[in-house]
Amino acid sequence: MPDIADKYKLHENFYLQDTLTVSAALLGKILVRKTGRHVLSGKIVETEAYLGDSDPACHAYGRVTPRNHTLYMKGGIAYVYFIYGNYYCFNVVTERKGVGAAVLIRAVEPFTGVEQMKLRRPKIRTEHDLTNGPAKLCLSFGIDRKLNEADLQSDEIYISKGNKEKFTIAVSRRIGIEKGAHFPYRFFIKDNPYVTRHKLNKEIISEMKS
Repeated sequence: MPDIADKYKLHENFYLQDTLTVSAALLGKILVRKTGRHVLSGKIVETEAYLGDSDPACHAYGRVTPRNHTLYMKGGIAYVYFIYGNYYCFNVVTERKGVGAAVLIRAVEPFTGVEQMKLRRPKIRTEHDLTNGPAKLCLSFGIDRKLNEADLQSDEIYISKGNKEKFTIAVSRRIGIEKGAHFPYRFFIKDNPYVTRHKLNKEIISEMKS
């Protein structure tokens, strides 16, 4: 079990790196959410990068709006948005202020607080279904718009370093979008069962070592 104590939080400078670098480097790190007396945590196993106004799939593409202004803040805060009228997605804002880039956390492998997650998602068929998608993990972790702009150096939600481990990072096209779908900006831990089930898991563009 990785140590998820506050002292192991990723340093704020981690988030100021290039967005593609952050997206790959987040794999294996631990997302921690504290709610009341419960601590929910899970290893990040799948991410997608969204690269500001050069990326037509990014919310920052085009202009600043009330919805996307969080993206333009300095890296190291949460960007949480509402989709399909019922779900949320959790993103990590990256790079310097004004860039408008972020990393979507698509899936995690649960560690602590699993029973609390199941209370939020009682109809799951298997434990893998608990957090193997961006909306699913937000439901399980109790992440909603109240956490938009949350500082990832806070105690309420943060990302810790996790344990050193070896795994293969697979790269594919992104999932569930139309514009910019051809960019190889999706990163995931190869063969991890908590990664979103998708045909692109087998259509890997490239691989790298952690």
